[in-house]
Amino acid sequence: MTQTNLLPSGLPRIDSMEMRGIVKRFPGVLANDHVNFEVKTGEIHALLGENGAGKSTLMKILYGLYQPDEGEILLNGRPIQIHSPSDSIRHGIGMIHQHFMLVDSLTVAENVALGLKSKREPRLDLNDVRARIRELADSYGLQVDPDATVSRLAVGQQQRVEIIKALYRGAALLVLDEPTAVLTPQEVDDLFVIFKQMAQDGHALIFISHKLHEIFALTDRVTVLRDGQVVGTRPTSEVTKEDLAGMMVGREVLLERVRPPATLGEVRMKLTNVNAVNDNNTPVLRNVSFELRSGEIVGVAGVSGNGQKQLADAIAGLHPVADGQVTLESKEVTHLSPAEMIDAGLSYIPEERMHDGAIKDFTVEENLILQDHIRAPYTKGIFLDFKYIARHAQEMISNFNVKTPSKDTPLKNLSGGNIQKLILARELARRPRVLIAAQPTRGVDIGATEYIHNQLLKERAEGLATLLISEDLDEVRALSDRIIVMYGGEIMGIVDNSTTTVETLGLMMVGEKQAVPQ
Repeated sequence: MTQTNLLPSGLPRIDSMEMRGIVKRFPGVLANDHVNFEVKTGEIHALLGENGAGKSTLMKILYGLYQPDEGEILLNGRPIQIHSPSDSIRHGIGMIHQHFMLVDSLTVAENVALGLKSKREPRLDLNDVRARIRELADSYGLQVDPDATVSRLAVGQQQRVEIIKALYRGAALLVLDEPTAVLTPQEVDDLFVIFKQMAQDGHALIFISHKLHEIFALTDRVTVLRDGQVVGTRPTSEVTKEDLAGMMVGREVLLERVRPPATLGEVRMKLTNVNAVNDNNTPVLRNVSFELRSGEIVGVAGVSGNGQKQLADAIAGLHPVADGQVTLESKEVTHLSPAEMIDAGLSYIPEERMHDGAIKDFTVEENLILQDHIRAPYTKGIFLDFKYIARHAQEMISNFNVKTPSKDTPLKNLSGGNIQKLILARELARRPRVLIAAQPTRGVDIGATEYIHNQLLKERAEGLATLLISEDLDEVRALSDRIIVMYGGEIMGIVDNSTTTVETLGLMMVGEKQAVPQ
């Protein structure tokens, strides 16, 4: 192989990869319907679509996790067979997963070497691994210490380890599955510089993201899938965000949220020096203090794992408060149970909807009355009022546009977006005084996101006090009046959304405290 067919790292170059007529069926579902897709050397090609559109299925076929029912894969114009991830890797195709596949207790070098044969079997030859990691790091600007323990690395550095791991295994084509989901804005910028350098050096990249602004910042072409079919492939420079949203959903989508000036009322909830610890007695909340007023949405931003979930759970009565005070409408509620918090006027949309927010084997109707089924008007004496419950379920399904065959359909048969709309409907049906919405659109498609955002803004206009916890900074900035940034369980600052910058938020997200008045 001549030098022109090698990447700067010495890996064989992939000139083109083409998937032709890919069909994949599951029971009752046609996930991929004669899909054609290609990526070329030096190109960053976006794959875009709603949840259930077929993106993940297509990429799992490319990576050898699924086998197609019809169609073929061509590499440099020649058909290849991919029966497993090891086949995919052997052909120079790697995948960077949204959730890192790293062992926290091992070093970078040990993680990279994991599962590979050593020249000194049965012992590892980590000196060779370290040297190769340093070569790859120098080639692509992926500076990581091979001897660092993964648990001690920042999230952005762990992402770099994943890329090095794929390159170490010979990946000339990389599938990037939501690679920015847990990164700060600065880390995203750094990562995009690396991806662009990789493309310039001759790598082929497939980029999957729900964030339209990232598509325009990074990619050369974009292919949109809807209901398992390719809607179109366009040069990114020739389309708008509105074009892509319409292609994804099949209708016009309002991308910009109209957020009128807030009409603030009384303080609905107040936290004063709230502290909490985990099972190991390690602090997870440190002197957290803020107020939440009626008619406003206060966003909580931060990289995953910095106390956001514990904050929501502590308020909702699911995590014990070690010290400090929580008041709801001037009543102390610090140590109340979840049921007592509901009675006090709190509703909670938890971030783990299938673990904490719903029961997958229950019907839509049954999930709509969870937690409230022992209360009027769902009961008559000691018995459930089934006629009222049925009317209520149909009303909620209609009002919140929950797409379901019937109220008696098991919840597990619904899409993620419709499950989230159901949980939102149930929590708002109580007419709460305070709503905690944790990751309300995580994993849902652009159409359901639009609907959920509009519902939160509608409730804001009607005086609801909402604490919005999200790792999606775009979502926080689109909906919030004020923004709290957390790092290490501590508040780094509370800022006015209309006057702060993304750069300021990014600095706080990595632990730089701002002297900003609350």
